[in-house]
Amino acid sequence: MRNIIIGTAGHIDHGKTTLIKALTGRETDRWEEEKRRGITIDLGFTYFDLPDGSKAGIVDVPGHEKFIKNMLAGVVGMDMVLLVIAADEGIMPQTTEHLNILNLLGVENGIVVLTKCDLAEKEWISLVKEDITESLGSTFLEGAPIVEVSSKTGYGIDKLIEEISKIADKSIKERELNTIARLPIDRVFSMTGFGTVITGTLISGILNKGDEVEIYPVNKLCRIRNIQVHSSDVEKAYAGQRTAINLSNIKKTDIYRGCVIAPVNSMRNTKMLDVKLNLLKDSKRVVINRSRLHFYTGTSEILARVVLLDRDELTPGESCYAQLRLEEEIAVRRGDKFIVRFYSPLETIGGGEIIEPVPKKRKRFDEDLIEELKVKEKGSGADVIEKIIKEAKDLISVSSLAKTTALTEAEVKENIELLDQEERISLFAVKNEKYVWHKSFERELEESLEKYLFAYHKDNKYAKGAKKSEIKSKFLPDLKQILFDAVIQSFCERGLLKSFDEFIALPYFKVEYDEDYTKVKERAISILNAAKFEFLRPEELTEKINHARAEEVISLMVSDKDLFKFNEMITTMDLYEEAKRLLIDYLGKNGRINAAGYRDLLNTNRKTAIALLEHFDMIKLTKRVENDRILLNLT
Repeated sequence: MRNIIIGTAGHIDHGKTTLIKALTGRETDRWEEEKRRGITIDLGFTYFDLPDGSKAGIVDVPGHEKFIKNMLAGVVGMDMVLLVIAADEGIMPQTTEHLNILNLLGVENGIVVLTKCDLAEKEWISLVKEDITESLGSTFLEGAPIVEVSSKTGYGIDKLIEEISKIADKSIKERELNTIARLPIDRVFSMTGFGTVITGTLISGILNKGDEVEIYPVNKLCRIRNIQVHSSDVEKAYAGQRTAINLSNIKKTDIYRGCVIAPVNSMRNTKMLDVKLNLLKDSKRVVINRSRLHFYTGTSEILARVVLLDRDELTPGESCYAQLRLEEEIAVRRGDKFIVRFYSPLETIGGGEIIEPVPKKRKRFDEDLIEELKVKEKGSGADVIEKIIKEAKDLISVSSLAKTTALTEAEVKENIELLDQEERISLFAVKNEKYVWHKSFERELEESLEKYLFAYHKDNKYAKGAKKSEIKSKFLPDLKQILFDAVIQSFCERGLLKSFDEFIALPYFKVEYDEDYTKVKERAISILNAAKFEFLRPEELTEKINHARAEEVISLMVSDKDLFKFNEMITTMDLYEEAKRLLIDYLGKNGRINAAGYRDLLNTNRKTAIALLEHFDMIKLTKRVENDRILLNLT
């Protein structure tokens, strides 16, 4: 069974609501004011069954110019539109505005319904139909069927249902089910005993009873208590269905028309959008840079400033790339359509498509940016994701990409695998997450590291390499340590670097143990052996050696474990092991020792004795008990 959404459009008092009652047997006017005034002010909803059993939900939108924003909210998720034109009046101003809006929002299927045919002569109806055919040229309704009806007598209603069924069978595309669920909210209310209820058209994915969901852009978490589709309780709602959802753990006052329900952590809020902006040919307005406009997408209405990226003004019939800077946050997806209306007076002037839903602040007249937006506008999903990765200039997680693009992780992973196969990105698996960066950034990093390490080896011939902490601080300061380690491991596996202990070096580099090294090493051991257990500080040893390369050689000897460095002291490894053995032997015989006793045992000073005891406590060889030490571990 298919689910389709049919919307009405047309001038005020052309019979949209009466037509829906003739089709369904139900009224869509909900408010007393609507019934009293005889016009639709807000959105109305109902449904009927097509002959093949498909469910057709109907959205009745207001025709009055004052309620265009409500009409825009109703267009969300429409599969087909019934453009209603009264036979006794023909095309009117709101007919044209509604048609422009539907065209800009990418509605593809529709029927022209000529209502009130019982009030017009046949000759007049023929003239009206000719005018309609001419006016609909170059719109999505060019060549669409024109069905004459009378909602009052029932004339033509069966023919209209037949035409709806034909389009439903042949032209309406299947909805995206294997993607994130998104439901733009068009109504919020409370019901006694139930709590908060929202309604909207599920435009993609599936929502399940019991799902935890997030409300964007307010970032409130709640749970789906119950779902209704066409007044019946269901376990699931599918894309293409008018849906009412009872939410738990959230107040009515926390939500408003324009919010979107989606899976938790699946989208990102933004106050900027990169877009392709199209101005209507028959618009009377010119848009200049930084014009203030009314922006509509989904069920949202937000004020925005438009920054024209490749020109100073946009004239009727033209298109350009622009960045919209919104006055409130919103959560959208690439490819979403939008409408803009002039700030004052309020009139529809254009619309377009969202190219980048979470962009950075853009500079005008940037040729590279314009080329990038062209790729994002026309490129494949993989091309778009590659551009986002390239912009990041750092590792970005697959889950973060999914959130930025409002795609499922499965959709992102499919594109990531393609980019990886084509060697346009590099992929890193860390724990349960995958991270990527662009090959161009990786190549820049490789070149920078090679250049830096080449100079480092030249200036530090006795160093086994630069310290990892130094490399991270200089080249990837914001990267988490676990990700940095994964990157270095990848470079080592490809033979670009070698890594050991705390050092990173070029793969061909080897320390040269030359004559200078031997002289400094012999001098260092001689000085430390003479000092015995009165250990020196590294700078004292360097000063006593008195050689230009002394500090480098000492660091190498520590790395080679010829020397032992701890607590700002240094000695030979042999002396350290002897001090350790003497302590173990003493404690094995006597059970405990204090600082003075250990000082006397080593024939050293109190400072060295305390430093050694604190070191042995730290490595869990000994444990302090009051002023004494006892042995913990003989290994």
